[in-house]
Amino acid sequence: MTFASPLLLLLLLVVPAALAFLVAVRRRPSRDAVAFTNVELLAELIGPRSARRHWIPVALLLVALAAAAVATARPAVRLSSPVDNATVVLLVDVSGSMQASDVEPTRLDAAASAMRTFIDHLPEHARIGLVQFSTEPEVLASPTTDHGFVRESLGYLVPEAGTAIGDGLAAAVKVVERSLAERGVVHVPGRPVPAAIVLLSDGEQNQGFLLPLAGAAQAQAAGIKVDTIALGTPHGALIVLGQRQEVPPDPVTMRAIARATGGRTFAARDDRGLQNIYRSIGRSVGRQSQRREIASWFAAGAALLLLGAVGLGRAWGSALH
Repeated sequence: MTFASPLLLLLLLVVPAALAFLVAVRRRPSRDAVAFTNVELLAELIGPRSARRHWIPVALLLVALAAAAVATARPAVRLSSPVDNATVVLLVDVSGSMQASDVEPTRLDAAASAMRTFIDHLPEHARIGLVQFSTEPEVLASPTTDHGFVRESLGYLVPEAGTAIGDGLAAAVKVVERSLAERGVVHVPGRPVPAAIVLLSDGEQNQGFLLPLAGAAQAQAAGIKVDTIALGTPHGALIVLGQRQEVPPDPVTMRAIARATGGRTFAARDDRGLQNIYRSIGRSVGRQSQRREIASWFAAGAALLLLGAVGLGRAWGSALH
């Protein structure tokens, strides 16, 4: 929660001041006091429960004062709401190193499973596409609301050869731009579009024409944020021609791509961590966060609490009288 006028929160000091005043007034001897010699009968008439009940209106009054003070400071919160024309493209590395089994059962199998979960939890109105890349990129599914089709397309992911991250990013950007153009969404320079790319890769670039940051620059220019996932452990390896070949991920490049486009970056070392990452990303896809002032909520609450305090005070003869 944020406040447009935080200094006005000093008005909350009224609450302890009011409590001190009410306690002082309550303890002041009454000018109409009379002697009551039967103490046992007096205790039965009043009782501890009745005495405590008389302070409930006081508590309501104090909370009402606090709510009113907060309202004057103009509080605001960020609320998420569905986005029309939201598009997400899953960009997946299918290089040979995705056969490594340091992420069980293999990196690629774990990625496909996590992406299926991701698709299952997307809002129905969100459009999703699938692009794979190895030595060169390939579009397996253009953005569509037919989530089942994209889910089935994940079955065509097969480990191939090298890693061309920059070319893969450029291809994904074109897929997003084409999808938005078909629906009349125009990119205004300097503003993000209702779309994102989720890039998963398990190694450094060793193929392709475009460098990774060159591909990221295209995404940034198009207003598309790129969330990145570096998959694998530092000691992941393959056996190639009888020789052990280490295939560590490249989190530095993934971090740089995300930073350049305003996206988030993650690192996954096991299938459970990967599932959690895609689940986290999925909660933000197809939704936007907007700042909303809620001073009226606190003002309404203060009014209701004040009415309750006055009503109960009159009914119970509370400490307010």
